[in-house]
Amino acid sequence: MHDYTNTTAVVTGASKGLGEAYARDLASRGAHLVLVARSADALHTLAGQIRKTHSVRVDVIAADLSDRRSPQAVVNTIEELGLNVDLLVNNAGMGSVGPFLGRPLEPNFQSVDVNVTALIGLVHLLGAGMVERGRGGIINVASTAAFQPMPYQASYAATKAFVLSFTEALAEEVRSTGVRVMAAHPGATATGFFDRTTASMDPKATDTPVDVAARTLDDFARGRSISFPGRASNRAGVWASRLFPRTTVARVTGHLNRKAGLDDVSDLDPATS
Repeated sequence: MHDYTNTTAVVTGASKGLGEAYARDLASRGAHLVLVARSADALHTLAGQIRKTHSVRVDVIAADLSDRRSPQAVVNTIEELGLNVDLLVNNAGMGSVGPFLGRPLEPNFQSVDVNVTALIGLVHLLGAGMVERGRGGIINVASTAAFQPMPYQASYAATKAFVLSFTEALAEEVRSTGVRVMAAHPGATATGFFDRTTASMDPKATDTPVDVAARTLDDFARGRSISFPGRASNRAGVWASRLFPRTTVARVTGHLNRKAGLDDVSDLDPATS
């Protein structure tokens, strides 16, 4: 079993949702934290709460990971703090929802930059040091969306498919170095993913961030290379998607997303969202 005590963990997207849950859970296991997200205020609030509850060090780095310069800026700050990173939790993610051709283009670019470009940037910059030291770990948070095309979440699912393939390949590359790499594939999680849009999740079909974070970290501690930290039906759905032709899977997924109303999505006025 991996022991998180007195390790230093970087958590991206840490200001809310699943990232906040990872941060709190890691602190409860004795890990020191570097919290990364856009909102400095939210990060400082969370850091203060964690420091009051746990005897761990918590540092905050405000960074917009949709900016391609941000991975290097984050690592520069970590080096200025004099820290060696033992665990990288690439949790930050975003995605566009709705018909691809009928929705704004920019959120799709941002999704690629956050979910893919920032992730591989941080892995490259921090992972090299882990290999040099002969120890460390990387958890890349993908999604059950990685295993099939998803009409009305087309670019989001594609970014997560990249994370799946990239993580599996990297895990093999570093297998004998003392560095472990794991992909986590949660299903629908109550994180406010559809905030500021008219889309919504069925509460009966979503897992809690607290449960997903705990199961992810438990799986990494057990030495697993892949984690399905949600309900059992999520994993069953992933395997089912591998048994049928991809055109069939795309049609079934499209049908389910139409039933969920994702084919008719609009943005909410910021004043009312």
